[in-house]
Amino acid sequence: MLLCDYRDLTGVYDKLVSIEMIEAVGQQYLPTFFRTCQSRLRPGGRMAIQAITIQDQRYRAYSKSVDFIQRYIFPGGFLPSITAMNALMTRHTDFVVRNLFDMGPDYARTLAHWRQRFVHAWQEIEKLGFDERFRRMWLYYFGYCEAGFNARTISVVQLTAERV
Repeated sequence: MLLCDYRDLTGVYDKLVSIEMIEAVGQQYLPTFFRTCQSRLRPGGRMAIQAITIQDQRYRAYSKSVDFIQRYIFPGGFLPSITAMNALMTRHTDFVVRNLFDMGPDYARTLAHWRQRFVHAWQEIEKLGFDERFRRMWLYYFGYCEAGFNARTISVVQLTAERV
């Protein structure tokens, strides 16, 4: 296993795994990301991506705006849609999607647990120097994401693609 920036990866592999990293790539660099993944896989190699995604119908408007998360939590972050990832792979690589698993509703429950743990751990977190503004921002973030997953406007998927 290697933990590194995709741009620094060398060699050719049978398999690649990317877990919730594609959101940090940025919209303008998604073609480069997929081309780089292709160049690092042997023909017949497989790539697994776990990604938080935006609903296809919201993708165009989302890609032209900056939301709370992009402004305050993950500056420069960008959620791809399932259709956008598939289109990018089709246009820029020879990847073929072989499997797609959606687990968004489970992620809503995960965020509820994270929020509860954050609340219960607040006194310890506060001792580290974090203030009330930080607490409110993260409670909002957890709730905002939980609502998005419950409403199905965002989801989390595991996509497997094969280099043909």
